[in-house]
Amino acid sequence: MDDPVDPWLPELADRKVLKRADGPLEDTVPARRPITVRDLLTSTCGLGLDMTARTAPMMSAFFEQGVYGQEDGWLLPGPGPDEWMRRLGTLPLMYQPGERWLYNVSDDVLGVLVARVTGQSFETFLRERIFDPLGMKDTGFHVPADKIDRLPPLYAPDWQTGEFLVEDEAEGGHHSRPPAFQSGGGGLDSTVDDYHAYFRMLLNNGMHGTQRILSRPAVELMTTNRLTPEQTTALQAWARSVVHLSHGTGQHGGWGFGMAVRAYRGDYAPIGQFGWDGGAGTTTYADPDNRLVGILLTQTGMSTPDSTRAIHDFWTTLYQAIDD
Repeated sequence: MDDPVDPWLPELADRKVLKRADGPLEDTVPARRPITVRDLLTSTCGLGLDMTARTAPMMSAFFEQGVYGQEDGWLLPGPGPDEWMRRLGTLPLMYQPGERWLYNVSDDVLGVLVARVTGQSFETFLRERIFDPLGMKDTGFHVPADKIDRLPPLYAPDWQTGEFLVEDEAEGGHHSRPPAFQSGGGGLDSTVDDYHAYFRMLLNNGMHGTQRILSRPAVELMTTNRLTPEQTTALQAWARSVVHLSHGTGQHGGWGFGMAVRAYRGDYAPIGQFGWDGGAGTTTYADPDNRLVGILLTQTGMSTPDSTRAIHDFWTTLYQAIDD
């Protein structure tokens, strides 16, 4: 995990780092060390999206250079993985590698890393190693034509008026065709049954029935807090400072590999619960203490507080229903 990624991702070698995360792109210092696999797994590679700082030069550069955002306003990357890495490689890091947890970008880089190391597409790897063994027959990077009638449109209410607007149609929309970039940060389509199979496997220490998908130690690494005390403090400070914007999401205190891990008890859920909330109005967590998985899938993006309030009500109702 502490191997540098430079041999596989030369676009990220010899990085420059902003003196201030919100400062000018040319005001940099050299990176103190290379980015490692661990940095990507824990989202601490020094790059990330901060939707609370949309006017910062680095955030503007992400969108201006097409690293994120497409011409029609869609957030996910538009170019293919090699071109995406080339564009990303032209930008400095926001923080030194390993210094600070940041959202999303590390997961997308991980997808490219997996593809290059294995010599196959990210989706092929996921299908062979995860989806097929778990019976996740409806999970992939697009919804084929014979299943598109099962996909609802995505709504994004106007943040000022609350009017329901269609952000992405099902038929003819972004999810109706294979993307140029198979995004590790949020590109998969799935169902309750498929997602449940995945989380039950994690809850069962890597087992699916009699078949082992992951080793128990690998699951423990994924689903327990992997951040240092300094990284955790920065993550908690950020999450609490944007509670009025994220409407309470992200208040977990810890991070494993690609998912939030509850490191302190701030509501009904116990320490050790793991999972994530999706910007399209989804929430899924597994709770090892209570041996349960909770899944709520809506199609209302989190552009207003209403979607997240529904998520909070779901979890409150779920935990209040426990009778033991």
